[in-house]
Amino acid sequence: MPSCELTADFITTLPARLPDQGVVCFFDTELKGFLLELRVSGGATYYFRYRDADGKVRLNWIGRVHETSLGEARVAAHKMSQLLAEGGDPKRERLRLLGVPCFGQFVAQQYLPFIKARKRSWRTDDSILRGHLLPVFAHVRLSRISRADVLALHHAKLDSGYAAATCNRMLILLKYIFNCATRWDFLPPGSNPCSGIEAFADHGARERFLTVAEVQRLMEALDASRQKQVAHVIRLLLYTGARKREILDCRWDEFDFERQLLIVPATRSKSKKLRLIPLSDAAIELLRTLPREAGIPWVFFNPRTGKPPVSIFYAWDTIRRKVQLGDVRLHDLRHSYASFLINAGRTLYEVQRLLGHHDPKVTMCYAHLSPQSMRDAVNLVAELVRGPA
Repeated sequence: MPSCELTADFITTLPARLPDQGVVCFFDTELKGFLLELRVSGGATYYFRYRDADGKVRLNWIGRVHETSLGEARVAAHKMSQLLAEGGDPKRERLRLLGVPCFGQFVAQQYLPFIKARKRSWRTDDSILRGHLLPVFAHVRLSRISRADVLALHHAKLDSGYAAATCNRMLILLKYIFNCATRWDFLPPGSNPCSGIEAFADHGARERFLTVAEVQRLMEALDASRQKQVAHVIRLLLYTGARKREILDCRWDEFDFERQLLIVPATRSKSKKLRLIPLSDAAIELLRTLPREAGIPWVFFNPRTGKPPVSIFYAWDTIRRKVQLGDVRLHDLRHSYASFLINAGRTLYEVQRLLGHHDPKVTMCYAHLSPQSMRDAVNLVAELVRGPA
């Protein structure tokens, strides 16, 4: 790879410098990284060659000799050299100049429409985006968000008091969004700034399930609540162990009262398969007391829109705080349902089927034994070991 001073006179001598085969690169002695590639065909192109932050050699295209003057090429190479000295990446900058969208634009126009059609939990993504990611990155081009930026956000959220699991969910979502941008050719392969960033160790994983006394307090609060529809939803969650949206989005024609089943269609099931939820006598009794509105197929609906509630968080938050259960999430009702079954002596297989899990390992997360059950178990072993008195 010869070095020489790239001048106008040198350019005129290119026909005499054609390689016998392949290409030959002439590196400029004045500006480091600036080069001219001459091909056996006679074609010649200006490039800027450099190492990126990861130490990889990159070749950034500037222009063809017959289309770009030497002066224009040198100015472009000089700008790339300055950008590199300032910690930038010329290749990413080129993508930006070619029209790489800002993070907020990409999310609104590409990512959200994509997941709304394919991901049942898209509202969770939307909430994390609006609450944490868009305030930081909305107006930054995808190609300008660096690994340092992502690391700074990840640690800043932890330092501001968010749980490790919450910070990790932000990182996972951000990484997935950049993977989408790469797959859809908005970014080049290998440019995900989240790659190599480790999740925080989560030493505070929640294990929250209701005791019998807490359930009794909660049921009394539901009886007294003026939010009758929300109270009915919460009771059904406790009676069935169903997921929140399985109850909020249920329709009257999905109930089989004769066989005491809620039939969740594959289009609404998390597993994308038909799911049958057995209904207790208490659940059936509750359902029979609920009024039906002509022309509205849903069991629970917003009176203004006639459609299922988008969220019941604020009503639930009011109810749980009145009975000192502020740390209990709606999903913990499903958790508690499973724990009650385990403590009543039901097998993990039965609990797995009732919860609709396809992997028994998932069910194990819900299999909490109460302190009394564990005491009964250890006393049983002690009696066997000690023998007759």
